[in-house]
Amino acid sequence: MNVEDFREYCLQKQHVEESFPFDETTLVFKLNNKIFALLSLNDLKNSCNLKCDPEKALELRASYQGIVPGYHMNKKHWNTVSLNSDVADQLIYDLIDHSYGLIFNSFSKKVQKELLDECTNR
Repeated sequence: MNVEDFREYCLQKQHVEESFPFDETTLVFKLNNKIFALLSLNDLKNSCNLKCDPEKALELRASYQGIVPGYHMNKKHWNTVSLNSDVADQLIYDLIDHSYGLIFNSFSKKVQKELLDECTNR
């Protein structure tokens, strides 16, 4: 997967904003001001960080060489995924969806409803 495809997929999701809060090579994607994905624009790394259910994270790390504990993140809840590795593009899309879903579900029911209502009122 290339970084452009990753970026476009993240930006297709509702209420997503992108920014460079840390440095000029780490693109951050947020849902309602909470990070769900980080993308390295450093040509040497070609990787992303995605939030993940802890049990699923362990299973993925055991199954794929291209998935390791999150670099500079809470290793229990974040994975670093190499974009040019044994991880298929479809799995990366699924992991983006999973990360986005975890963040969405972390909001109160009231905030979730507000976010969903904004989507239907557009």
